[in-house]
Amino acid sequence: MSEVSNSDYAVTVEFYDLLQAETQRRQAERCFAEAARRARRAILDVGAGTGIVTELLLAVSAAPVHAIEPAGAMRSALLTRVSRLGADQRARLTLHPEPVEAAGLENTADLAIACNVIGCLDPPTRHAVWQAIGRALLPGGLLLFDPPPPRLPARRETAGRLGPVRVGPDLYIADITLEPEPDRGFVRTVFTYSVERDGRVLRRERESFAMWPASPSRIGAELVAAGLQVVQAPSSELMAARRTAY
Repeated sequence: MSEVSNSDYAVTVEFYDLLQAETQRRQAERCFAEAARRARRAILDVGAGTGIVTELLLAVSAAPVHAIEPAGAMRSALLTRVSRLGADQRARLTLHPEPVEAAGLENTADLAIACNVIGCLDPPTRHAVWQAIGRALLPGGLLLFDPPPPRLPARRETAGRLGPVRVGPDLYIADITLEPEPDRGFVRTVFTYSVERDGRVLRRERESFAMWPASPSRIGAELVAAGLQVVQAPSSELMAARRTAY
């Protein structure tokens, strides 16, 4: 990794499912469910997070799922989610606590998914991830992912708000800002989490993540270098590639 690395999600994990689970679940159903239904050998879930996509993959496919999640905080939430699944689904899940490039998976899966992951990787790490996914896929295997932002924003900007979501008397909110650092080639995505009660802030916490823009043409060239050929994606939200058959 470069000198700028993403957080370990120690702050975000508390708020993630409450504020983002439903949106991510709908995205997963829209973008990944059909491909997962067609998977036969195995599915690779790169950057599984709290397991929202992992749970969907296990529900719609009978194939084994390899979930990659190096962050301990997210992995803990993922295992809590897995504990509620049936024994047959748990039996099909292998949880890898290391990055995909260290997982040693070769010719294992006919589908790989990376949801909300690729933009969080600096260029050297991104290249290593493409190589690892290429090794993990069977010849002809499919990779689906949401691409990184194509360019840096010109200035600091507000990116949106998550919530509010009510829990008893409290409102949970996340405000998101983008802070470009052009000299270093990334944008800092800052999540400011607030818990409010009766109009006053009980607590406020913040966590930031580096996002590394890359144009679709650059991503395509990197994929080709890793033995992955860009193909038509099933959704305009995604990019797709297949491992070359030789």
